[in-house]
Amino acid sequence: MKLLFIDLNHPAHYINMGVLSISLGNLIMILSVVALFVLALALPFPMHDDEESHK
Repeated sequence: MKLLFIDLNHPAHYINMGVLSISLGNLIMILSVVALFVLALALPFPMHDDEESHK
C-alpha cells in the first residue's frame, strides 16, 4: 500500500451547495468530462483540401 500517491483511508471531502452535496472527486471528474466535451465540439475536424477530390 505504500505505492499509492493518495491516502484513501479517510472520508471523502464533500461540497455542500444548499440541497446539493457532491464529493470533490466526483466534481473533478464531471468537470473534466464536460471540458473534454466542449473541446471536442470546439476543435475543428481535419479537412482535406485536395482539388482533385472535388472534381
